[in-house]
Amino acid sequence: MYKICLFGPESVGKTTIASNLAECYETIFVPEVARDMLVNNDFDLAKIIEIGEEQYKAIHLAEQNTTNLLICDTDLITTQIYSKYYLNQVPQILYELENKINFDLYFLLEIDVPWVADGLRDLGHKRQELFDIFKYELDKRNIEYVTISGNWEVRLQKIKNILNKKLLNIS
Repeated sequence: MYKICLFGPESVGKTTIASNLAECYETIFVPEVARDMLVNNDFDLAKIIEIGEEQYKAIHLAEQNTTNLLICDTDLITTQIYSKYYLNQVPQILYELENKINFDLYFLLEIDVPWVADGLRDLGHKRQELFDIFKYELDKRNIEYVTISGNWEVRLQKIKNILNKKLLNIS
């Protein structure tokens, strides 16, 4: 199984692209569980731990239910970033859960698309700062990633081109 993570700050198209890729490749994608667990960004450490545990479980369950390609629209690093950002601390369990999941490739989505507000997306004014944090977290872990920019169609096509090469073992 080839496992990818769509990565980046809010409102860069992770869920939309994940859904489109899952349909295209006839597979499943793991959505961001926090979207179903929160109604706003007023949460505490217990809630961020619960989100991390549920995200891990969702990814682990999906790994058992697919054989070719698994697409995730978030990961435990993202949970850590938002824990640090909103609560100024990261529970150790989030690092432990991160280490239990390995992705073959990350796609870091640029902030060059319109930001859309909703009940959870409240950091539009901090997009560059957050993008830099996301990039830093990948770099400090030496995680392989491809930066993706462009409009929605261009983003999707770039990712599909890369996946087609990876899945077909074309260099």
